[in-house]
Parts: sequence; structure tokens; C-alpha cells
Amino acid sequence: LDMEFTGLHSTSLQNNEPSLFDSAAERYVKARQSVQRFTLVQLGLAIFSKENSNKYVVHSYNFFLFPSTLGIKDVEFTLSASSIQFLSHYGFDYNKFLKDGIPYMNEVQEKILRQHLLAGTWKVCSNADRDVLKKAIDEVTTWIAAAKEEDTMILQDLSGYHVIEVQLVLRQALENVWTEPLGDRKVMVKKVSPEHRQLLENSSYDHCQKKLILLSARGFTNLFQILVKVKKPLVGHNMLMDLMHLHDKFYRPLPESYEEFKRNIHNLFPVIIDTKTVTKSVQKKCQFPRVSSLVEAYAVLCSSNLNPKGPPCPVIALASGCSRYAEKKFPHEAGYDAFLCGSVLLMSAHLLLCRSTDGAVEAEPSFSQYLAVLAEHVNKVNFIRGGVSSINFSGEDSPCRHPPALVVHVRGWPGLTEGQIYQEFKARGRFDVRRLSKNQFILLSNKYKQVRHVLRDYRHHPHLQVSVYRHWRHSPSVNCLLQISGIVALWSLLAFVLGGARSC
Repeated sequence: LDMEFTGLHSTSLQNNEPSLFDSAAERYVKARQSVQRFTLVQLGLAIFSKENSNKYVVHSYNFFLFPSTLGIKDVEFTLSASSIQFLSHYGFDYNKFLKDGIPYMNEVQEKILRQHLLAGTWKVCSNADRDVLKKAIDEVTTWIAAAKEEDTMILQDLSGYHVIEVQLVLRQALENVWTEPLGDRKVMVKKVSPEHRQLLENSSYDHCQKKLILLSARGFTNLFQILVKVKKPLVGHNMLMDLMHLHDKFYRPLPESYEEFKRNIHNLFPVIIDTKTVTKSVQKKCQFPRVSSLVEAYAVLCSSNLNPKGPPCPVIALASGCSRYAEKKFPHEAGYDAFLCGSVLLMSAHLLLCRSTDGAVEAEPSFSQYLAVLAEHVNKVNFIRGGVSSINFSGEDSPCRHPPALVVHVRGWPGLTEGQIYQEFKARGRFDVRRLSKNQFILLSNKYKQVRHVLRDYRHHPHLQVSVYRHWRHSPSVNCLLQISGIVALWSLLAFVLGGARSC
């Protein structure tokens, strides 16, 4: 699975950037705000099926998505300029997204639409839809005045929901018409008697039955529900945001509780594998170059003979109807990245299996063997730059091992802000900054080398004293407790002395 969005991290929200200070729950709150503002534009799905021996056949699909606009509150979403520019650079088709995007809705939105349909309070939401429907009604009312019973006419060039909306509006406005969809983008309108109309409405051939309208309005959500039902392993790369959008757009609005989100995702998809955590393990256990992206990981795995003595990696072949990705690379197209994701997983699992058995691997390992060797990574989703190394959807999160925190004590340089401290140390690496007290700041880095350089370079700085953070020494709460304890001890001593003096 892979997704493309209209944005990742909202810059309009204060302190929304990922930070090494973030706990998993704090990061979830930040990411939840962003997910609620942005939307999906594309979802890629690659289905890997073991055909025979050691060969996997891949059916890869690329879905353009657009929020449902049928009879529910109009959906608003934000565009991030950098994300839109990024997708444009890789040839993203915005016309296809806007004009032909497949609709979707979550359970809350579906419930609202169902209630409106049953109560007969359904209405057109967008102004663009109203214009299309007004044109269709004008055409039909002009035609029907002179038409005879059983005469028909065709409304053409209807797109998306207009095929359904036109039929619902015409039937609601005129009791002597019947409608039927004709293939793609067309609707047939027939003049009938009210009695004949009633018979047709009660037949099983009515394309405007409530259940069929809901099926159409759910759009891609129907496929999401099938994915949930089959419970197949779900594979992604750096997939936290993907999972949050899956929950928010197709299941239910994201809950406030981080733990509830984890439980929900685990119930929906009991087996999740993040290739980012898998490739990190391969880098450590095998002679695998450090890579920063899915494309780089795929290129290294395809070009390098990392396991010369063991059996060859499984053969991965694109199905005949999906050969486009075999002929050309399409980075950051969701369907292509989904294909890369599954391929990286299989090749990485093969390397780990060969290493765990010292090369004594069957010529044709089963997928269950691959799953077994990946067991430590199952349901562990990579956590970018934060307080835990990964999010564990089936247990407790693992804390991250960062280099020691640094404390910066400012002397003779009043009014320094976190931003100014960040700029001061920026040349020596990426440090996250948080104010500790009026004249003290904490620095966090994920690289030991950067910490050592700062301690060395600021040893004799005239205004900034940098040292390793010690909780018992630098924590304001500990210092406050020590001060209170000192005051209490002093009063106790005075009381003892004065009390002893009076008794004398």
C-alpha cells in the first residue's frame, strides 16, 4: 500500500513539526491535526500472489481518489504548496484527481447519507452540481411538454455523481418520468404514467435503490472494507500517516486517544509490516548500504548480490495487464511505490532468512517462512525523529536510544529564544530545542557525532556553557523540590533550636 496526500505537516498549526522531544502520543496529536486538514489524492495497491515455486505475480493498481460529495456535508481540505509542487514534479495528473477521482466516505459520513436518503431529505451540496442539475431539468421539462407516453430522451456528458443526482432530482420533481443510467455519463429519461412509475419503483431493476446509491457513494470504501475482511498482511513504507488516513477517510474520524487509534488499526489489520523498519534491520545484519528512501532500497536490493552463496531471491513478475511498471519507473506514483514496497519486503525477508539459517535455506522458501523471520518487525511502524523507535500496534512502544541531551546555560546574553538557539547550533547539526528555564535550554540530536562536536566547540564560549543534561542537577522540578526540602529543613532546625532555648 502507498498513498499520496495534499500535504503532510500543517505549518499553520503552532509547534506541529515532528520533534525528538515528542512521545508517541504527542506525535499522534500533531499528526491527527494534519490528517484532518489534508486529504488523499492517490492510493496505490499492489497484490502479490505466489504463483508457483519461487515466483510472485503482482497486480498493481493506481487509484485517484476524491472525497464524496453526494448528499453529505461538503468536505473541506487544505493544499500544501510544497506537496503539490512535489507531486507536479513527478507528473501527477491533477485533472484526473479533480474530475475522475473515485469517491469515498467513512462510517460517520455514510450514516448521515443513509439517514437523509431514508428520510427523503437528501439534497445537492455543491453549486457546480446545482448548475448541472438545473440544465438537465430545463432540458427534460421542455421536452416532456410535447412528449407522448413511452417517449424517451438521452441526457449526455454527465460525470461522477451527476448520473445519480440527475435521476433523484428528476424523479422527485416530476411524477410522470422514469430514469435509467446508460453506460458511462448518460441517463435515459422516459415519459410514463404515474401508475407505471410506481410499478417500476418497486421492481428490482431500479438503479436508484437506496442500497445502490450507498454502494456508489461509498466508492473506494467498498474496497477498503474488503481489505479489512480478508485480513491479509498489509505492507507499507514509513506508513504511520498512511494508516492514519486509512482510519480517518475510510473507517471513522481519528479518535482523540492514541491508544484507541492503535487498537482500532490492529483490529482492522492484524498484520502490518513497515519496510522502513525491515530495511533498518537489514542494514545492521547484512552488508547493506545505508539508504534513505524506498526507491534507493529497491535499487540496492536489485543491483547487489548480497547473498552469493544462498538460493536466489524470489522472482517478482508484474501481471500481463500491469506491465507498465516493468517498462518504466514512476517514482511517487502510488501504484508504482506500492509495487516497490512489496518487492523490497520479499527481497529483504529473503536476505534475513538466509542469514538466520547460515545460507541453509530451501531453494523455494514459503511466504510463511518469510513471515517467521520478519516476526520481530510485525506491527512495528517506523517513528520518524521522536521519543520511540517504532509504534507497536500489538503491544508497548519501544523507547528510542538517543545520544545524551545537552543543556545550554546562557550568561550575559539576555532574551534568547528557542529559535535563536536553534540557529546558533544549526551549523553543527540538526538539534531540537526546548526551553528549560529562563536562562537554560535543552538540545536533542539523534547523532552522537553532533553532540561530541558541540561539547568540544563550546567549551570556552563566552556566553554559552554547554554540558550533558543531568536530571538530578538540571531539572526545574528537582531543583524546586530541593529548595522546598531545604526550607522545610531550615524551619525544622529553627523550631528545634528555639524550642530548646525556651525550655532552658
